[in-house]
Amino acid sequence: MELITNHNPSEMIQEEIEIVNTKASNFIEANTQKVALSHLKKDCIIPVFSKDNESTISHFQFIDRTMEVARALFPNQKVAEPEIRVSHIVKGRIPSAIGKPAKELLDHEKTLYYERCAFLIDIPQITQTINGNQICLSIGGIRAYNQENLYSKKSLEKFKVFIGFKNMVCTNLCISTDGFSNEVRVFSINELEDQIADLFSSYNQESHLELMREMPKYQLSERQFAHFIGKCRMYQHLAKEEKKMIFPIEFNDGQLNTVVKNYYGDANFHREQNGNINLWNLYNLMTEANKSSYIDSNLERNVNAYELIQNIGGSIKNDSYNWFISN
Repeated sequence: MELITNHNPSEMIQEEIEIVNTKASNFIEANTQKVALSHLKKDCIIPVFSKDNESTISHFQFIDRTMEVARALFPNQKVAEPEIRVSHIVKGRIPSAIGKPAKELLDHEKTLYYERCAFLIDIPQITQTINGNQICLSIGGIRAYNQENLYSKKSLEKFKVFIGFKNMVCTNLCISTDGFSNEVRVFSINELEDQIADLFSSYNQESHLELMREMPKYQLSERQFAHFIGKCRMYQHLAKEEKKMIFPIEFNDGQLNTVVKNYYGDANFHREQNGNINLWNLYNLMTEANKSSYIDSNLERNVNAYELIQNIGGSIKNDSYNWFISN
């Protein structure tokens, strides 16, 4: 079920309405904490490439420039303030504080930066409804310094960028393959801006929405759901050659346990009385479970959930064999 690209962002704009955005949870959980953009700008040092002391592109620059791109592409829409989650703090101290006990350090003697950073920016006036759930257009990105070789000379820096939708009911992200790039590699902030603009401009909102609207039309029975969970667990232990023949799944056992738990008890996406569950609800159970992923693997798993559900939906629609749900 291949997506078609190349739609102008101006076509995404709908009639302006006033929307109250009540966040039920964070878009990512794991071991993250929420910070303000001003904190990244004022309080965090910027890592460098150690062999030539060249500066990296900071988290603040990444987020700030993404917001500029969003404002340029959606000039008539409100661009919300970013929601920022960080993890893996790296602490330090200024030279004059060498040897000083940690408990005696003054604020100006401490340094810090975060190894990993994820952010989400909503365009809250661009909304749709799927299966009774309001979703809004959202953009964002991830930077993980652990994926850079900071012990070398300055080289291409890696970023992950996405555009898609956020389910307002639960803050689950809905990201398609053509709305995500995990290999944005650039030397400068201007190159990064260009690549972000290219991704946002080529994203096909209508195709993404059309495929998501198909999800509630197809269901798994309780038996098929159990079969699906069992096969997902089995997949991790297959030989490499066997895995090549099967659609990949990147969710771990703990996340699959969460899917099963919420199949019974989630307030919004639980099973029906007869045990059936439609693919939209299953998709949201998976994206909800994905919130436990670390920042550096979160978006890949989110897209994997979307592709897997599309794969299963295509098999049901065409009445064809699918390893995950067929006997």
